[in-house]
Amino acid sequence: MLDAGAHFGHLARKWNPKMAPYIFDQKNGIHIIDLHKSVVKIDEAAEMMKELARSGRKILFVATKKQAKDIVAEKANAVNMPSVTERWPGGMLTNFPTIRKAVKKMNTIDKMKEDGTFEKLAKRERLQVDRQRAKLEKNLGSIKDMSRLPSAIFVVDVQKEANAVKEANRLNIPVIAMVDTCCDPTPIDYVIPANDDAAKSIELITDVLCAAIQEGLNERKLEKEKEAEAAPAQEQQAAGKKLRARRGTKVEIEAEAPAAEEEAKAE
Repeated sequence: MLDAGAHFGHLARKWNPKMAPYIFDQKNGIHIIDLHKSVVKIDEAAEMMKELARSGRKILFVATKKQAKDIVAEKANAVNMPSVTERWPGGMLTNFPTIRKAVKKMNTIDKMKEDGTFEKLAKRERLQVDRQRAKLEKNLGSIKDMSRLPSAIFVVDVQKEANAVKEANRLNIPVIAMVDTCCDPTPIDYVIPANDDAAKSIELITDVLCAAIQEGLNERKLEKEKEAEAAPAQEQQAAGKKLRARRGTKVEIEAEAPAAEEEAKAE
């Protein structure tokens, strides 16, 4: 983390006093983040994200700043998680049904191209549809598989992504974030004190979190495989129980039949 520059905060005069518990010292007018605390917080966030991934839930990655967007998009895509790396669409979480409609529109255009309907349109209409598709892909392409609200969001730079944090807070969605010394950690559920400007710092922390997600996904896959293997044996046991139950009923009926005949004769 030292090599990645994760310990460098902002200028001391620009600090947020609420970040005081995570500041180790001040050097040349710049705050130094306590990396011992950062490591503990990273572990907490990683464990939480691993559990979410193991239970099949989605975590939305949000990073629109220049030095973070490509890194976060690549890492999130590698673990099959949605991400927003261009512009945060207003109401992305609080007005999710409208966002889903826009995504469905993009899928409709794709179907038009597949079934040949697109080719039947006039040249001008095709150009308009292509532009619309490109715009939707740029802003919403990375969330097209997100059919419901995420179970948590991971944010790089809480000041820049303030709208995303506000929407998540409003819906009680847990927020995991890299928080620099100039930021307010209050709205964040899992604070990771670290330099959110250096590309190496962002890459290192995102890599650790995504590795935890991948571990959770692998465990989920193993659990499903075990369930699939156990299913035939369980079905066989259930079938055996039913067969034994039928045999037992048959024996009871056969045992009762002679007694019923004797009663009938006696009458």
